[in-house]
Amino acid sequence: MTYRATLQCTAGCDGAYALDEVLYRCPKCSELLEVVHDLRALRDRSADEWKRLFDDRYKRTAWPYGSSVWGKKEWVAPSVRDENVVSMDEGGTNLFYAQRFGAEIGLDDLWVKLCGNSHTGSFKDLGMTVLVSAVQQMIADGRHIRAVGCASTGDTSASLAAYAAAAGIPAIVILPRQKVTSAQLVQPLANGALVLALDTDFDGCMAVIERLAAEEGMYLANSMNSLRLEGQKTVAIEIAQQFDWEVPEVVVVPSGNLGNVSAIAAGFEMMRALGLTSRAPRLVAAQAEAANPLYRAYRNQWRYQPIAAKTTLASAIQIGNPVSIKKAIRALQRCDGIVEQASEAELADAAARADRTGMFNCPHTGVALAALMKLVARGEIGRDERVVVLSTANGLKFTDFKVGYHEGTLRGVGRACGNKPVELPDDYDAVRRALDRAVPA
Repeated sequence: MTYRATLQCTAGCDGAYALDEVLYRCPKCSELLEVVHDLRALRDRSADEWKRLFDDRYKRTAWPYGSSVWGKKEWVAPSVRDENVVSMDEGGTNLFYAQRFGAEIGLDDLWVKLCGNSHTGSFKDLGMTVLVSAVQQMIADGRHIRAVGCASTGDTSASLAAYAAAAGIPAIVILPRQKVTSAQLVQPLANGALVLALDTDFDGCMAVIERLAAEEGMYLANSMNSLRLEGQKTVAIEIAQQFDWEVPEVVVVPSGNLGNVSAIAAGFEMMRALGLTSRAPRLVAAQAEAANPLYRAYRNQWRYQPIAAKTTLASAIQIGNPVSIKKAIRALQRCDGIVEQASEAELADAAARADRTGMFNCPHTGVALAALMKLVARGEIGRDERVVVLSTANGLKFTDFKVGYHEGTLRGVGRACGNKPVELPDDYDAVRRALDRAVPA
C-alpha cells in the first residue's frame, strides 16, 4: 500500500498540496495549513499490526527507524525517502515517574515526559528532523533552497542549526537580543548558523523571518510550517507506547506559540482514528501569566486578542501573538481542554520544588507544574487520574535561572526552596557541625 499525506487548509478551503511545496498558508484564505494523512490507506494494517511495527522499531539501529519519529514514518512523512532523512535518534525520552512530587501535590500517578533529553536539549528536535529531511529531499530533487531559517527564543534555533549543519544546508536564525540564555545562544553559533540578534521580541523576529521567507528564497522552519508539527505529534504516540498503548487522563503542555499543543492533540486523535487507542486525554495548556493570550481567550469564551507579552523567566513561551492560536483553540475545544497560567513566583517555586524530588526543570516545565498544582488544588484534576507533564527542555540550558533562584536574585521571586553552598574553613569539626545541623544523627 502506498501511504500519502498532503497539506490542506485548516479552515476547510478546497485544495490539497504536496508536502514538498514551499507553502505555509492557504493560497485562498491565508489560514495555516495542516498535514492530512490518507487514513483509508493506513487502515490496510490493523491497530495491532501498527503497534507491533512501532514497538519492533523502537530504539533499534535499522536506519532510520530507530528514531522514535522515523519509527512512525508512515504516520509522519511517508514521501520522504530514507536516504534523505536527517536524524539524530530523536525521541525515546524518559517518562519520569514523579512519585514523590505527585504525592506532595496530591496525585497518585504523575509522570514527566523529559523531552529535553535529546540531541539539542529540547522537544524541538522531534519536529526539526522532519522539516530538514523534507528540505534535504527538495534539494536532492533539484529545488533551490537558499537557506532554512527561523525566529526563535532559543530552542528552535538550536535545533534548526544542528540539523541543518548535519545536512550541510545554510541556516539563519533571528533571536530577540539579550532575551535568550547563553547556553541557547551558543548552540546555533557553534553549529555555524548565521545568528541575527534583533532589538525586538519574538513576535518582531517572526515578522522579519516571514518576510525573508516570502521575498528572499528562504525556507521557513517555525511551527507555522506544518511539517514541524508532524514530528512533534509523535510525542503523543510515544507516551501511549510507553504506557503499553494506554492513554493518560490528562496531559499538561507548556504553551507559547501553541504549535506543540496542537501537534500533541493531533497525535492522540490519529491513534484514536486508527483504533490504537479508544480515547484521547484532556489537554491542559499552561501559560506564563506575563504572556497569556490563550489563557485570556479561554477565560473569555475563546475570544482571542493578541497582546504585548511581558518579560518572563519562561522566555521560550514569551509570545503575545501565537501563530497557531486557532489550531490550539480547536484542539482544546475538542478534548474539553483547560488553560491555566502561572506567575513568575509560582513557576520558579514549582520548578525548584520538583527539582527537590530528583528532576532538573527548565522554567517552562515550571509553568506546567505550577498550573498542574493549581488544578489539583481546585479539584479539576483528581488524585487517581494519570497525568503526564511535558517537560520541553533540559534544565542545563537555564543555569542562570537556577542560580538566580537559589541565590535569591530573581526579581519578584522568593526562594522557598532555595539552597546555597555552605562555605567553611578547611576544618573537620566545622564540616561535622554543618552535617549535624542539616542531617540529624
